[in-house]
Amino acid sequence: MILFGPAGIPNSVKGKGSEAGVAEISRLGLDCMEVEFVRGVKMSDEAASRLGEAAKKAGVVLSAHAPYYVNLCSLEPEKTRAGLERIYQTARKCRLFGGKKAVFHAAFYQGRDEKLILDEVAARLLDLRKKLDREGNEVVLAPELTGKPSQFGSLRELIRLSGKVPGVAPCVDFAHLVARASGEGNDYESFAAAIKTLKKGLGAGAMKDLHMHVSGIEWTGKGELRHLKLEESKLDWRSLVLALIDAKVGGIMICESPAMEEDALLLKNFYSTVGRSRKANGPGDAKA
Repeated sequence: MILFGPAGIPNSVKGKGSEAGVAEISRLGLDCMEVEFVRGVKMSDEAASRLGEAAKKAGVVLSAHAPYYVNLCSLEPEKTRAGLERIYQTARKCRLFGGKKAVFHAAFYQGRDEKLILDEVAARLLDLRKKLDREGNEVVLAPELTGKPSQFGSLRELIRLSGKVPGVAPCVDFAHLVARASGEGNDYESFAAAIKTLKKGLGAGAMKDLHMHVSGIEWTGKGELRHLKLEESKLDWRSLVLALIDAKVGGIMICESPAMEEDALLLKNFYSTVGRSRKANGPGDAKA
């Protein structure tokens, strides 16, 4: 089963805090929320614990997103150290509110060899993982599939990184997957192939608890440009959902579109309605 929810507090309750956000998500009939620390991890430990209690009461599953500015291979060592600290603090708060995964953007190539960047990111995450493990923190570190080819974080890189570091598993942003390739792979067959690649690289068990992002998206020849509402975008999100259903993928789908709760409901309703039909009749037209 896939759970659906927004990236952050729903727009309808913005400014009222994360506890109000989880109550609204429950009221809307959604399932999960990614707590967004995009401008800094400013939540107190007490507030994180209260949020966890509110989420448990509301039946809402939580995850976290670290601040945007993280580069684990910066040419300036102090920026690398600061990025690691941001991920660490995100994972700490995530544990306190009962979340299972902490998402982050890992690195930029900055003109350097891709294998070098992979090895350096792996080494730094391994050190961070050991620190978290010593504290009994089992929150999974989830590097995100990134939307520009100038950023570390292709599908295959994240699979290799997950194999190198225990306690690391990718956040698969399917909108970024398409934007990174400047619109290529935006159809049922391509999404199915990407899911097959993930299954082969991560193992069948990982496909039951995949952390995913999606939104409408606009791209250029250099990759991601901006997020859009699903219905205002060329992203073939229906074919994506069908491919996930047919592959029996489970986990969490976080919607990052500007109309995040409305689009999360759109995704959930399509998933539920078409999923029942395909379970009864088998896969049919990918555009159903």
